[in-house]
This record gives sequence, structure tokens and C-alpha cells, in this order.
Amino acid sequence: MAVMSVRPHLQITQIVSQNPRIHTKATFHYNPLTRFVSLRSSMSGGGVKGRGGCSVIRSSLIDPDGGALVDLVVPERERAARRAEAEGMPKVRLGKIDLEWVHVVSEGWANPLRGFMREDQYLQSLHFNSFRLDDGSFVNMSLPIVLAIDDEAKEAIGTSPDAALVGPDGDLVAILRSVEIYKHNKEERIARTWGTTAPGLPYVEEVIAPAGNWLIGGDLEVLEPIKYNDGLDHYRLSPRQLRKEFDKRQADAVFAFQLRNPVHNGHALLMNDTRRRLLELGYKNPILLLHPLGGFVKADDVPLDVRMEQHSKVLEDGVLDPETTIVAIFPSPMHYAGPTEVQWHAKARINAGAISTLLVGILLGWVILPRRGTCIILIMGKRF
Repeated sequence: MAVMSVRPHLQITQIVSQNPRIHTKATFHYNPLTRFVSLRSSMSGGGVKGRGGCSVIRSSLIDPDGGALVDLVVPERERAARRAEAEGMPKVRLGKIDLEWVHVVSEGWANPLRGFMREDQYLQSLHFNSFRLDDGSFVNMSLPIVLAIDDEAKEAIGTSPDAALVGPDGDLVAILRSVEIYKHNKEERIARTWGTTAPGLPYVEEVIAPAGNWLIGGDLEVLEPIKYNDGLDHYRLSPRQLRKEFDKRQADAVFAFQLRNPVHNGHALLMNDTRRRLLELGYKNPILLLHPLGGFVKADDVPLDVRMEQHSKVLEDGVLDPETTIVAIFPSPMHYAGPTEVQWHAKARINAGAISTLLVGILLGWVILPRRGTCIILIMGKRF
């Protein structure tokens, strides 16, 4: 299954097409509430012929959720003053995955979110997959983005309105303004996100279970762009940078491919076939965003540096066209939370200006079945 986002004026279209090796059928459905177009496709070895009619109106990059794209990195001329101010604030130590979330929020992937969620946003996201803006409108936000602290950090913050965030290496990373501290109900969070509290969920075991019993929300001011110095930072393009690149390439459609393992032949067939179908729809220059996830993944997933080397080779060998493909790293951690996470992945790519196309194994977002005999039922946009 693929999930796509385009402007509301794209008409519902059905296509039946054929190539020499594989027959495909696709149906697009636009949902104005979620701003998603679902693309359902089926493939067979023969028997499907012909081409259905279609209606296309020209489209440009979709607007970010909530309007203007946020940029929470402090301007360079102000950094020394903010850093001096942060030195005198109570400190919150970030873990590696917390830092990845600072990166995600600071660049606008979670637009219009401006920091770690306060309690009202957290509860809306947890129970309704969205939160309300000041003007009364709603934006999709299926995964809570929160920062956990322990009793000691809570006591240190006390009544201070602000706190400084310190990275795993001890360096100042950001200021959290107008903080709000509230209870971290772990069981509720796990049950609502994964539909189960059974053991064996990678993100739960790595992040939530050992986390503190409090959550702290507030507005982020990031002291400088997040860098990892792993030789891959040039792949970590922000939503703003990606939009500029799409414009530079004069893209009239952008489709993004989410993956956390190497590209295989089935992936390549789908990506190339998607571009062909977009050309058939009347688009002149569809651009592929090959967008591997670069945050936390479970221990037996392929390491990021190995994946990026393989993706580079795929372009070098011409499996994907380098002229119509952009390879970039998506900095988000992986929850392995099925359709709930698919909504997050699609929303983030919308904020980068892309039509989001997601293909993820047998289950959307790959949900672990924690123990033999356990059955988890997941329906798009719902948790049961």
C-alpha cells in the first residue's frame, strides 16, 4: 500500500496499466480531512490489459501542515547570547534518541509543532491522532513527540520557566521555553500507540520503559543545527532544503519512498513503475525522494552507513535514475507502530513538499507480534 498527499484539486483517478513483466492496477482516493490520497495497487502476472481514463490538473508542492514551515534553530548572530543564557538554567540530559527528536522538530518535520508536546497536545495526539491549532483547525499528528525526565530533573527545574537541554556528550543543545511538566503514564502511552502492552516492542524497551515518570513540554530554541559527524550529514537534508532541491529540479510531482533496509528488486520495480504512472497521468518531471530512516532502529536492522552505501550503488548502477532521484536521510526514530506510524511518515514527507509513497513489508510500519499466539489487529488510522 502507498499513501500519497497532493493538492485538493487532483481528481480521483483510476488507472489500469501493463508493462512487459508485471500488470498493475491503481486507484487514488483523496481525503480532504487527512489531506492524504491513498493509492491502492494490485499486481499480477497476466490478464490485465488496456488503460482507464484519467483527469489531471497540474499541481505544485503541497503546503506544510499548519502553514509556514518552522525553523527552530537560533540565528547564528544570536547563538552566543542564548548559549550564555542557557548556562544559568536548570539542565535536562538528553539521550541519543531524544536528540534525534530535537533534530526532527527543529527542522519542521513535525510542522507546526514547535517543541516537545505539552499535556494538551500529547493527549490529543495519543487519543485522536491530531491536535488543534489556535485558529481551531486540526493537523494530523499520530505519534506523540515527548521528552521524559526523572524525579531528580523535575526537582532541579522546580518553578523555573525554562530549561537547558544537554546532549549525551554534555554539550548544550537547546533551550526549552515555558516548560510544563506532567505525569508520564507509560501504560496508557504504550497501549494507545501499539494496541498492546505485551513485552517485546523495540521502541518501548529502548525508550519508554527505562524513561522517567514525568514528561516535560515546551518551545524549542536549538542552539545550532544538529550534526552527527558520521560522514553522512550531507545526506541529512531538512524539509526546507528538500523543497529548494525539488524547485531546482523543476519537479511537478514528488513521490517519496520510506525504507529502513536496503533497496531490493521489488522496491525498485515499484519506484520505477510509480514514476511511469505519474508520467501517464500527465506530469512532466516526477522526482523520487529515496528517503531511508536514519534514527533509532532495532538491533537486527541493517546499519545506516551500510544502507547508504547500497543506495548510492543502486543509483550508480542505473537501477534508479540519478537525474530524477534524490537520496536523503529522514532523521526520525522508528517506533514500529504500524499504521499509526505510517501516518507520521506521510505527514513528515508532506512537510518536505513530497507526495508520500510508503511500502513497508507485510504490515504497515512492521508491528512486532510480541509472543507466539498474540494477534494484533490494526486498521488505518485506528488502534484496537
